[in-house]
Amino acid sequence: MIEIIPAIDLIDGKCVRLQQGDFARKKIYSEDPLAVAEAFESAGLKRLHIVDLDGAKSGRIVNLKMLETIARRTSLTIDFGGGIKTDADIKSVFEAGAQMASVGSVAATDAEKFFTWLEHYGAEKILLGADVKGSKLAINGWQTKTKIEITAFLKNYFVRGGRQVFVTDISKDGLLQGTSNTLYAKILTELPGLKLIASGGVSNLEDIRELEKIGCAGAIVGKAIYEEKIKLSELEQFIKGEELTG
Repeated sequence: MIEIIPAIDLIDGKCVRLQQGDFARKKIYSEDPLAVAEAFESAGLKRLHIVDLDGAKSGRIVNLKMLETIARRTSLTIDFGGGIKTDADIKSVFEAGAQMASVGSVAATDAEKFFTWLEHYGAEKILLGADVKGSKLAINGWQTKTKIEITAFLKNYFVRGGRQVFVTDISKDGLLQGTSNTLYAKILTELPGLKLIASGGVSNLEDIRELEKIGCAGAIVGKAIYEEKIKLSELEQFIKGEELTG
């Protein structure tokens, strides 16, 4: 069954969402990310995707204290990303309580450092974040476009031992207009052994069902929860296999 992974994006210690990666199009949903995480846990969700948007933008981790707080106060399995650039950064993320480090920019700009981390910590501890605009990668909190083609990038990652990745189609993110199923299907056709987590555009439970049919291992859900397009009670039923009708 597909794993549902709620997202908490942090700016100034607050729970926010952006539209299409645009920091100027920011909406604050909660001043208390811990309360949000606790609500996810109460609904039966097991995973949590935390993005330090301040860190992604500045190139250094900013919201580590919030990670520590959520990790200490919940039993959620947390992946944390945004601003992880150095050996000390990734070590601090694990010490703060994350079970996985989400790494994107370094994988594109300093592949050997990234693969050193992959070898040192293990494939189950490193979650590659691949943000896509068109068919090309974007890095540094989506602000920098590259000429790196997504499928070739993922093939190299897979060949060198990487097994799990979340792919975000920036054009879909925060719009609640559906997911990039064609992109995900293409990736999984070429890399059927990849544990692919879809990110961006989930607007309802049907989107999640479609991702499951394609073969996605997980779906990151953010704005749809905050805008109550998908209620936590619905996710609770979905997880239990007792899908709601109507």
